Amino acid sequence: MTPRALLFDWDNTLVDGWAAIQYALNTTFAAFGKPAWSREEVLANVRKSLRDSFPIHFGDEWERARDIFYDAIHATHLDAVRPLPGTAVMLEAASSWPLGVVSNKQGALLREEAAHLGLAQHFKVLVGAGDAVADKPSAAPLLMALRALDLPPGPDIWYVGDTAIDMEAARAAGCRAVLLGDAAHDGGVTHCAPDMAFADGAALAAHLSALDKPAATRETQPG
Repeated sequence: MTPRALLFDWDNTLVDGWAAIQYALNTTFAAFGKPAWSREEVLANVRKSLRDSFPIHFGDEWERARDIFYDAIHATHLDAVRPLPGTAVMLEAASSWPLGVVSNKQGALLREEAAHLGLAQHFKVLVGAGDAVADKPSAAPLLMALRALDLPPGPDIWYVGDTAIDMEAARAAGCRAVLLGDAAHDGGVTHCAPDMAFADGAALAAHLSALDKPAATRETQPG
C-alpha cells in the first residue's frame, strides 16, 4: 500500500541520542542511590515517556527526579545526538510525502535536537512527550500530529518506529505499524508484531523509491 503520509519515531529510528539519555538517567539514579544502567540496559528499558516511567522508578519523589534528569540532559543532549546512518537517504526517499515525528522524548528537547541537526526542515510537525494529553503507546500524540497535517488516520498513514510500543501506538491510532531494524533490544521482530518491517533506513528508502508518488507531487513535476 502506498502511504498518504509517514510519521517517524525519533530516538533509535532517526537519531542516536542514547549517550545523553544514559548520562542523565545515571545522574538521576545516583542521586537516589540506585545502580547505574549500561547502554544495553538503557536501550532495553527506555520505552515510555518520563511522565509515565518516572513515577514507577521514583515513586512520590518522581518530580524531583525529573528535575535532576532534565538538568543533566539539557547540558549534554545537543552534543551527543547524531543522525543514524540511514536517516538522510530515508528522508530523501520519503520527501514526496507529508512527514512528521511522534516521540516519547519531551517535546522541547525533540524540537531542539531536530533544529540542531538540520532535520526539522523535513517535517511539517514534531510531537513529543507532554504535547498531547497522553504519550505513546496512547494514540493521542499520533492523532495530534495527523490533525496538524490535516489528515485522518488510516492504514495508509505509516508510523515508523523501532519498538513494540511504537507498533502499539500505530495500531491504537488506526495507522500502519512499520518496524525499522531488528528490534533486538525489544524482543525481536516477532515480539513487536509489525504490519511491515525493514532492516534499516536504506531498505525503507529503497521501498519508498519504488512506490508511486502522491498525486500532488506528480502534478508539480515538470512534463
